[in-house]
Amino acid sequence: MIRFNQFSLSRGVKPLFEATSFALNPGEKAGLVGANGAGKSTLFAVLRGELHADAGDVSLPPTWRIAHVAQDTPAAQKSALEYTLDGDADLREVEARIAAAERAHDGEALAHEHAAFADADGYTAPARAEALLLGLGFTLAQTRESVASFSGGWRMRLNLAQALMCRSDLLLLDEPTNHLDLDAIVWLEDWLHRYPGTLIVISHDREFLDSVCNVTLHLENRRVTRYGGNYSQFEILRAQQLALQQSAYEKQQKTVAHLQSFIDRFKAKATKARQAQSRMKALEKMELIAPAHVASPFTFEFREPDAAPNPMLVMEDVRCGYRGDGGDGGDIDIPILEGVTLSIQNGQRIGLLGANGQGKSTLVKTLAGTLEPLAGSMHQGRGLVIGYFAQHQLETLRPDDSPLAHLARIAPDAREQVLRDFLGGFNFSGDMASAPIAPFSGGEKARLALALIIWQKPNLLLLDEPTNHLDLETRHALTMALAQFEGTLILVSHDRHLLRASTDQFMLVAHHRVEPFDGDLDDYRDWLLEHAAQARSAARAAHAEAGDAVDGLTAGAANRKDQRRQEAQVRQKLAQLKKPLQTRIARIEKEMETLNTQKAALDAFVADAASYEPAMKARLTETLRQQADVQSRLETLEAQWLEAQEELEQIG
Repeated sequence: MIRFNQFSLSRGVKPLFEATSFALNPGEKAGLVGANGAGKSTLFAVLRGELHADAGDVSLPPTWRIAHVAQDTPAAQKSALEYTLDGDADLREVEARIAAAERAHDGEALAHEHAAFADADGYTAPARAEALLLGLGFTLAQTRESVASFSGGWRMRLNLAQALMCRSDLLLLDEPTNHLDLDAIVWLEDWLHRYPGTLIVISHDREFLDSVCNVTLHLENRRVTRYGGNYSQFEILRAQQLALQQSAYEKQQKTVAHLQSFIDRFKAKATKARQAQSRMKALEKMELIAPAHVASPFTFEFREPDAAPNPMLVMEDVRCGYRGDGGDGGDIDIPILEGVTLSIQNGQRIGLLGANGQGKSTLVKTLAGTLEPLAGSMHQGRGLVIGYFAQHQLETLRPDDSPLAHLARIAPDAREQVLRDFLGGFNFSGDMASAPIAPFSGGEKARLALALIIWQKPNLLLLDEPTNHLDLETRHALTMALAQFEGTLILVSHDRHLLRASTDQFMLVAHHRVEPFDGDLDDYRDWLLEHAAQARSAARAAHAEAGDAVDGLTAGAANRKDQRRQEAQVRQKLAQLKKPLQTRIARIEKEMETLNTQKAALDAFVADAASYEPAMKARLTETLRQQADVQSRLETLEAQWLEAQEELEQIG
């Protein structure tokens, strides 16, 4: 059992926990939730033994093995499979003893260690490690590639695989879904359902928490409160507590009234009936969970569009992809999607499904006009105003400008007070509205990017992973705002709660095609698990057949030579397209490594109690400023890396 008894802990002069007590039983799976900065990661450091209580005590069984996801991955030359196997420390120790016995020619010790190897399931370990990697999105060929050949996001997946490989009693996962697509998230959920140990997970993905957890630990006001049940059940229990304070959620009645008005006006109108039904569902959810979010930092809503063309946009036999210099004076086309024919109607709310690299972002970029079609035609409705949000847009924000300056640039004729009132709805009020955005967090910059889009009153909203960097409270505000949006929505997200609450139809992007998906997200989950199992079986069969074929081939050497030459030419052209992106990714990763080193030194200084002596005031102030600057730069670089990596995957 894990037990915290009257536990208190401060970092510097900031108290994070004060006399809090809670317990977890063996085998329970707990979601750790709370506002950013409340101390969730600090609690993990306490469980790992890296930090110790200022008062009270923490106890857990001394024999327990603890697994967690490492934040750094060495650029090792060992294969991804061998790196994953390193997670089973007991197995590696047995292997080392076997090697020592072989060197010493000690037959008795060798027999003993081979028995220990069998007891450690050593003969099945490579297959288990391979299954972990395939489930997390690696191909069979990639499991044999060196760790150094993978980029940052894929190395984080390797770290996750290594943690899952560890035969642990306690598994600590901090935002495990951040670098995963929906396919890998579904697989991870299935794996965690079967995990026999105790699990504590930090996540902003409420559907992931609902699926995996049976206990919720809520960190608020320097205390941890235990709730039985998953995240949705926690919301209900907390809502029931807060509902006793009627005045606390009166601010949400205005939103409820707005939704109800739409339902009353359009419920009987055939062309709007489906949207009315969607808002009825949103209203039911809002009335149930609203009190749990009375402390939300802000709420916002979309402005009503000026026009509603129908159809909004038509694509006819469009080929979506990238065009680059082939290196021989001509261009080379890299098609991602073929034969896309769509007619986007006013009021549609479409969710795009599909694995990373299949072309969801490519389709959205083509719809937004930031990527020209390679073939086919596109026609926009008269009066179409597109609002496009993607992570790379955070790069276009000017770090030395304030939110007010950003908004004034696109609304030069609006009065300053009108702009300030609008920004206040996104929690940019007072001095924050006129302060440079350089030290803002990734979530705050994402909110500002959304605000700039919303000001322009779009009637077609294209959102590509809008919840990255957003905490649960901000995701809730976005979900409620999208439920009231009067225009057309196309959404890419691995946040299934947002997809369920904001869309009413799905399209599947897979195998270079875009097709309607007949089903809901539960059907898609079943489809993913079924096809993932089939794909893994097919990959193994193809791998085995290829090996047999190589052994038995004796004819057709000339044809194979010609085929290899053609394949080499294609690889060369692809390499030329990839090289600028790979160079950019390497530069970003090198800069992130430097900044992480700086951040570690700054964090250590801030955590030192001596830094808060009066004589250190000036240095502490400067260190805090540098700390905010470094954190902001790291978040910006992460967004740039994600964008470059996605382009690289699509080309490859």
